[in-house]
Amino acid sequence: MPYYYRLGNIPPKRHTQFRQDDNSLYAEELVSSHGFSGIYSNLYHIYPPTRIKKVLESVPCEVKMAENQGLKQTHLKTSVAGTTGTNFLDARKVLLKNNDCAIAICNPENKRMDYYYKNGEADEVIYVHDGEGFLYSQFGKLTIKKGDYVVIPRTVIYKIEFSAAPVRLLIVESMSAIETVNHYRNKLGQLLEQSPYCERDIHPPQEIFTEKDKGEYLLKIKKQGFLHQYLYEHSPFDLVGWDGFLYPYTFSIYDFEPITGRIHQPPPVHQTFQAHNFVICSFVPRLFDYHPLSIPAPYNHSNIDSDEVLFYAEGEFMSRKGIDRGSFTLHPGGLPHGPHPGTVEKSIGAVRTDEYAVMVDTFRPLLLTVDALEFLDEKYPMSWTE
Repeated sequence: MPYYYRLGNIPPKRHTQFRQDDNSLYAEELVSSHGFSGIYSNLYHIYPPTRIKKVLESVPCEVKMAENQGLKQTHLKTSVAGTTGTNFLDARKVLLKNNDCAIAICNPENKRMDYYYKNGEADEVIYVHDGEGFLYSQFGKLTIKKGDYVVIPRTVIYKIEFSAAPVRLLIVESMSAIETVNHYRNKLGQLLEQSPYCERDIHPPQEIFTEKDKGEYLLKIKKQGFLHQYLYEHSPFDLVGWDGFLYPYTFSIYDFEPITGRIHQPPPVHQTFQAHNFVICSFVPRLFDYHPLSIPAPYNHSNIDSDEVLFYAEGEFMSRKGIDRGSFTLHPGGLPHGPHPGTVEKSIGAVRTDEYAVMVDTFRPLLLTVDALEFLDEKYPMSWTE
């Protein structure tokens, strides 16, 4: 979990009078998880966050699942995808999904959101494959850049403005909380010395971003297969301060320090985040194994409990052929997967790798969506046969 943080003006004690210049009270809002048992933050608004102007029509946004796909090793050639939609929401193309998470690409044409967005049912991890800009939320202004994981707890209201094109994003929605990894933390939640990253690498919002003017502000809330639209007469970014443990933050894949050994290390050494029934891992440039008889290429593996998704971000992944920057592979449980022919011998004697990849391992099967079918590489299941 992130650490305690505060921004702006807050009263000395929570749940006490905190007054504005006109002597009216600031509106305190508790944003909490697991009822009152999980992490939380206290927010202080100029206007009550419950005051709305109008409830607009809800718009369906359900994901259509593909049928009769069978059990296959899968390559999605999303490297060829151009813009996938006009704006941040309609450009999201969910490719893989189960009851715990959904994995999408998002390459929007427009760099600026002219509405506010809240995911009311899922935490989000946005991996910035290409692009840079700012994420604005109730918690302030957060710089985002290429290589960042942007972790956004559910119920955070935000909008993103990108300053550079093209914009290419990988988005993982999680029906449970996205957290730092248990075995990297001590009993008080502090990241351990042997963790591949520490609190200095976690970046919260840098400054409060307060919008005071009244007008019309559209908020879109995603929940239960719909985008629910609310119109406010004040901005949801009307905060003067907040404190707590719940807020959006960034962690750069370039700050992940790899764990290496004399022989090949298994994927858990690359683990970056955890959630219920899945993990997110980061493969980064690293020295290869240094045993005199080591084989740097990964061994064949039959994982009886999980599906493995790899998003190839940068560089050449030494155990794969025919995979381009920005593509996905899915190696489902029930089938063995391993290095492509010729890559094992080729890896022997190699000193290092310069690859970057994001891996999502799920403990329940992932299913393809209809949107995934346009990127499907029909030849991939036979690519291990010389």
